[in-house]
Amino acid sequence: MNGNEVVLDANILLYLFSGDPTVTEFLEGKDGYISVITELEVIGYLKINDHDLLFIKGFLSGCTIIEINKDIKDIYISLRRNYNLKLGDAAAAATAIYLKFPFMSADKDFNKVKELDFALYSR
Repeated sequence: MNGNEVVLDANILLYLFSGDPTVTEFLEGKDGYISVITELEVIGYLKINDHDLLFIKGFLSGCTIIEINKDIKDIYISLRRNYNLKLGDAAAAATAIYLKFPFMSADKDFNKVKELDFALYSR
């Protein structure tokens, strides 16, 4: 993965928030970019308490949240149709493709998305 920019999937953020040292070390010095849909997935995660929610919101405030624009919508539609990705996955991948930044996830399904500069994280 080249450069300091990386688009993060929700599962990577959840690993980070649970204290995963590998994710923490990898992201040190990186500029995190997150789809607004990923942001909603993470802050709406049912297994977090109010204290954790404050921590998560604080972390997210240091990331660049990417809103959905027409170009991302077009990429999203293509990904949904061609790869049958779920809404959140397609939105996150479309954001990475639009930005031309690497995308990090623990979800192997992204391996099939040939347009994506994908980094698979495995624990």
